[in-house]
Amino acid sequence: MAKEKYYITTAIAYTSGKPHIGNTYEAVLADAIARFKRQEGYDVFFQTGTDEHGQKIEMKAQEAGVTPQKFVDGVASQIKSIWDLMNTSYDKFIRTTDDYHERQVQKIFKKLYEQGDIYKGHYEGMYCTPCESFFTESQLVDGKCPDCGRPVTPAKEEAYFFRMSKYADRLIEHINTHPEFIQPVSRKNEMMNNFLLPGLQDLCVSRTSFKWGIPVDFDPDHVVYVWLDALTNYITGIGYDCDGESTEQFKKDWPADLHLIGKDIIRFHTIYWPIFLMALGLPLPKQVFGHPWLLQGDGKMSKSKGNVIYADELVDFFGVDAVRYFVLHEMPFENDGVITWELMVERLNSELANTLGNLVNRTISMSNKYFGGVVADKGVAEPVDEALKAFVLEVPKKVVAKMDELRVADAMTEVFSLFKRCNKYIDETMPWALAKDESKQDRLATVLYNLVEGICIGATLLQSFMPDTTGRILGQLNAKERSMDDLKNFGLYPSGNKVTDKPEILFARLDVKEVLKKVEELHPPVQEEEKSNEKVIDIEAKSEVTFEDFEKLQFQVGEIIACEEVKKSRKLLCSKVKIGSQVRQIVSGIKSNYSAQEMIGKKVMVLVNLKPAKLAGILSEGMILCAEDENGNLSLVTPEKEMPAGAEIC
Repeated sequence: MAKEKYYITTAIAYTSGKPHIGNTYEAVLADAIARFKRQEGYDVFFQTGTDEHGQKIEMKAQEAGVTPQKFVDGVASQIKSIWDLMNTSYDKFIRTTDDYHERQVQKIFKKLYEQGDIYKGHYEGMYCTPCESFFTESQLVDGKCPDCGRPVTPAKEEAYFFRMSKYADRLIEHINTHPEFIQPVSRKNEMMNNFLLPGLQDLCVSRTSFKWGIPVDFDPDHVVYVWLDALTNYITGIGYDCDGESTEQFKKDWPADLHLIGKDIIRFHTIYWPIFLMALGLPLPKQVFGHPWLLQGDGKMSKSKGNVIYADELVDFFGVDAVRYFVLHEMPFENDGVITWELMVERLNSELANTLGNLVNRTISMSNKYFGGVVADKGVAEPVDEALKAFVLEVPKKVVAKMDELRVADAMTEVFSLFKRCNKYIDETMPWALAKDESKQDRLATVLYNLVEGICIGATLLQSFMPDTTGRILGQLNAKERSMDDLKNFGLYPSGNKVTDKPEILFARLDVKEVLKKVEELHPPVQEEEKSNEKVIDIEAKSEVTFEDFEKLQFQVGEIIACEEVKKSRKLLCSKVKIGSQVRQIVSGIKSNYSAQEMIGKKVMVLVNLKPAKLAGILSEGMILCAEDENGNLSLVTPEKEMPAGAEIC
């Protein structure tokens, strides 16, 4: 009987630089899902790769003094090596500079043009280079990119456009009739309310202002714009041909069962991509999951903030499986997760070294100490055994249910609940006490057998998340990995088997102070003399004002006493600000740099006599002042010394 297929993809990583642990998380998450599906018996095809065209790449290559191709060759190799380091079991690593991909993109572009879905025109609007996206003035948030919050620049050029509105109603109907298509549900609501229902604008799909892209073969002054190039990798990588010569693999694997992407590119995958597919007459992917971000302790990782953590550095400290455990287990289903060096050490010591490592080591050591390593089921059972067996046999069902919903962190929690239950079983049965009573030797043997059996089941369930650890555990127990069907039975470990006589430590405990000391040596703080050479920013001067004009402005110290995010806005926070005996409501475009929680309690500089205005439908009664660097990063202007709320700034 043929296996049921399962085609899973990650977003292809942009080759502008080395991926940090937040980028790497997606590849590990996809790998865990792919491995689990293989365990369940699916014929899995797991594709990942790199996105290698665009203006940003061209600029990066110029800065590095190399050709764009040489630049992306280096970065793509680095990305692939990190994916390999993290033990991701991808079946295909596609690059958008691959010849076959470029040829198909040209054919797709021409097909869509000839059938009237693409037309030639001119674009005039605001352009965000990092996101490689055009926006109208109405789409900007506080005059900046609605996706990343960075500054945008005016752009005007000849371009080809895709008629998005032609397929909008059909896409809306598909989303409404396929509630599983966009996950989590909050992402679906965002796409419907913010983009589809207000009405889609035609999409720019070519550029003439740079050359590093796939040429439009019938109009070589144009290159195919990034999203029509990048998104089509999901079909070109498995053999799609728009002339009807698609491979058997494409016919088998498409539509994709899951596109796994970051929440920041959900719009491109749930609006642009489905519409492209509709125009090509292809079925839509079954599901698009927009996972949350993995943030550093002080916010979103960025090189300009100096808070970037890389996977290879973490592996040097903790090992591959410990890093896999952390990024998979610490990421909620819908909300952003947080990673810090301190938290990594805490999880390693408590969950991996103590809960899991100590359990395996104790069980093997007791088997060697009391029975020379021989594990035998003597059948001397007590009610506590049945409770253990019932618990252990329920865990696989719970793990499958969680994985079916893509709740990977919750599935891992279920696996570790099994190991915790085995530790509790040791406390309940007290093998060391049984060992002192000659008449209890068969009972002791039965207890140790039950422990080994429970660990074998748990180790098999752990394989998708921590494959190397599974191998090490089963190797020490002289056991084989089981099928998912085998996990329905307790007692399959061969009675009389012998465990290793040299148990190894699975995870060594670490001292957080020693780790932080090494991290500081790896990333030393900026020295004062280096700071003196810090670059400055010159901005265009505004016209001079008189002292009388300045006197009209009233600045005071305000204290943030409450703050919350503005719904449906990527940028805005709404703060309750105490100014003297009054409390004012002020809306600020600072969410990209400050969370609502961290705003509470801050003393800030406020322009208090600014005429009230509505932002995103919410009344704002003043302005909180910030400094801004050339990358759009914001820093609140705060008093150097402690000042009471309401103090005048003069």
